[in-house]
Amino acid sequence: MLWIQREIHLPRFGKGFHPITRHIVESLPELKSCRVGLLNIFIRHTSASLTINEAADPDVAADLHRVFDKVAPEDFPYSHTVEGSDDMPAHVKTTLSGCSLVVPIRNGQLALGTWQGIFLCEHRRQNAGRQLVLTLFGERE
Repeated sequence: MLWIQREIHLPRFGKGFHPITRHIVESLPELKSCRVGLLNIFIRHTSASLTINEAADPDVAADLHRVFDKVAPEDFPYSHTVEGSDDMPAHVKTTLSGCSLVVPIRNGQLALGTWQGIFLCEHRRQNAGRQLVLTLFGERE
């Protein structure tokens, strides 16, 4: 049985949807020895989130970013404004997309679909970088 938990620090990203599959896989060399299992990915923030979506065409990420800005605009009359005009919309966007993902592992690889990738959804203009907690559970080869 294999249980591994690791915290990783992502580089700073600007506001938008950013592919991070490579960062995750490179941070878990033990993944290659997992025959079958699950990887939980948890982001330790309330103004950024995670999603799985198409990674082949960067226009998908750009379109998602634009749609999220329409769904939770900065000029809405929010009550929570103490941390800046982009903070409360970021909380709304995080609530819509979520703070964790579970990805199946098969034969040492993430069992994502052909076009799928894991994305950091950065909802703030300024941030100090983001931390993820990766928990790998499975059976070794």
